[in-house]
Amino acid sequence: MKVFRELTEVPDGFGPSAVTIGKFDGVHSGHRAVIRRLREVAAEKGLTSTVITFDRNPLEVLAPEKCPPSLVSIEQKLDLLAGTGVDATLMIAFDRALADLSPVDFVRRILVDSLHAAAVLVGSDFRFGARGAGDVAMLRELGATYGFVVHLIDDVRPEAGRRVSSTWIRELLAEGDVAHAASLLGHIPALRGVVVHGAKRGRELGFPTANLSPDSEGLIPADGVYAGWLTDKGERYPAAISVGNNPTFEGVPQKQVEAYVLDRELDLYGHHVEISFVERIRGMVAYSGIDPLIAQIADDVTRARRILAVEPA
Repeated sequence: MKVFRELTEVPDGFGPSAVTIGKFDGVHSGHRAVIRRLREVAAEKGLTSTVITFDRNPLEVLAPEKCPPSLVSIEQKLDLLAGTGVDATLMIAFDRALADLSPVDFVRRILVDSLHAAAVLVGSDFRFGARGAGDVAMLRELGATYGFVVHLIDDVRPEAGRRVSSTWIRELLAEGDVAHAASLLGHIPALRGVVVHGAKRGRELGFPTANLSPDSEGLIPADGVYAGWLTDKGERYPAAISVGNNPTFEGVPQKQVEAYVLDRELDLYGHHVEISFVERIRGMVAYSGIDPLIAQIADDVTRARRILAVEPA
């Protein structure tokens, strides 16, 4: 997948293209349905399939007090988009200048002059241009003027008519329901970050953990213990993962993420790893002493092994 991080990076001869536009936070199953149709239209018409997305949620500029946390970082989003098979992604910096573009200028500068769009795929609630003045009807009028066709894409509604959305997925992660979130995402929710030194309490208890840096990429799920995977340099290892402030001990920072790799001890300090969450095992609780905690951790490991279908070494 080609990635353009500014309009000026798009080569003069780019296209003609089939384009879709959106935040694509999480690149969930609804986004993937749009991209599948995008690729079909592109293949039918001999066009370059292209995604336009933004380097931040537009609300970060337009209404910061209403802006939710992102499900994924920019680099995670680009990797997920690349996995869909799309030909190119234009990652536009969403700033005040972009927000103030009129609908006509948005279409002319980005869709027509830069990407030479021949087909544009959007949902029924699509808005564009300053103060969201442009809608699907206006986009179709502009398409007639500038030579592109607009395709309306239906929402994906897998359960009781509810539309798949990043908001719904955030709600599930806040509840710790990572398995349900994964079903809506179409991939396992994951964090990325550097392994840093912790208090080494896990090692003292017999379960050494890889502690993720607090500035990790991705949305951290609810406090608790999870079965999942730790990936380092392309190798994936089964793990029991703890999220929270470790209430048995005092002075532990909030939202600490640490992964115990099953059946092997790895030197991961300084490594940039990915931790993915398959299923929640339990919530976070405080224990009266070390022995009950060790017994609980051993049970967590057994349950993680069962969930991940991993035999003891």
